[in-house]
Amino acid sequence: MPTTAVSLFLTSLSEESSQSLLKHSIPVDLPLSTVLYEAQENPPYAYFITSGMASVVTAMPDGATAEVGVIGREGVIGSVQLMGPALAPTRCFMQLAGSALRIPISELRKAFVVSPEIRERLLEFLQEQMMILSQVAGCHRLHEAEERLARWLLMVQDCSQSDVLGLTQEFLGMMLGSRRTTVGTAAGALQAKGLIDYQRGRIKIIDRQGLEEAACDCYQVAKELYSGLYSRAPRGGYN
Repeated sequence: MPTTAVSLFLTSLSEESSQSLLKHSIPVDLPLSTVLYEAQENPPYAYFITSGMASVVTAMPDGATAEVGVIGREGVIGSVQLMGPALAPTRCFMQLAGSALRIPISELRKAFVVSPEIRERLLEFLQEQMMILSQVAGCHRLHEAEERLARWLLMVQDCSQSDVLGLTQEFLGMMLGSRRTTVGTAAGALQAKGLIDYQRGRIKIIDRQGLEEAACDCYQVAKELYSGLYSRAPRGGYN
């Protein structure tokens, strides 16, 4: 695993708490499209993402899908199962290939119960995810495809820390809950403005500031939530 690959969740913890989780974790590679959990499934593992990006999507009975969340190095995939017995209606898979530290859900659950620090950091992450989910739900309903695509590309870049994103039109349609033709038109409009370079299976962000101006206000909400995550985490203040 590259030395630059790091879990922001684990680095927010005290050394003692971090080591208590690491001793039960193993490093794993997560190729593109790796499924981390399926809908209505009780997953056996949780993942501390160290690089790449996972997408959380919901599917309708007619097969239509839409993304409801993206999770990068800040996240703990599967942690929602610590909140209760209900099974998630979403599925989660790797949108951008990466790596993680994998831990049995049973061990993470023990740590959640025993350690106040780990519990509070997990709840903080889950709160951020719930708030972003609420914002994205409104975004899908109220904003145009071009604004939503700009917002989503910025969120992906924040997770991946890369200007070049390997994203197919099929994936983009799934993420935005839109037809491929709609996605193509929106991407073409952003390219015509000189904000991105859009090719088959590849998007390069050329003008980050311009893309922020083209995005809906939802991006700034998500950005503030993301940047504030773990910033108030105490160091060494737990017994």
